[in-house]
Amino acid sequence: MSGIGSIGGAGGPAGVDRVLALRSQILERNQALQRANAAANAGNPAAIGNVGDPAAASGAPSFADTLKDALRGVNETQARAGKVSEAYERGEEIDIAKVMLARQEASVSFEATLQVRNKLLSAYRDIMSMPV
Repeated sequence: MSGIGSIGGAGGPAGVDRVLALRSQILERNQALQRANAAANAGNPAAIGNVGDPAAASGAPSFADTLKDALRGVNETQARAGKVSEAYERGEEIDIAKVMLARQEASVSFEATLQVRNKLLSAYRDIMSMPV
């Protein structure tokens, strides 16, 4: 659907490297959040069942903030791809490879966002179907 394999030439590996770099950043943030939650829960055993946000108290970004930042990044990527495409359509001197790479980055980031959304919905359904 996204045509990831359709990118050829010099732009292909750079796009893959960027996706892998984004993946590693997400994994690093996840580990940092887990360490922050573990530290907050170890310091305050009563906070384990607390509905409050221990990450906010320790200065770490909350899940909602991390999700907002990720969505903002996807939006910026799509906006940048739209601007590059419009500039190319107006006849400005922009390489078609840059246009295609920007469009592909936007497509990959959007599809990744959809996959995260699907996983979140699946986890929510699993949690809601658990017996109490």
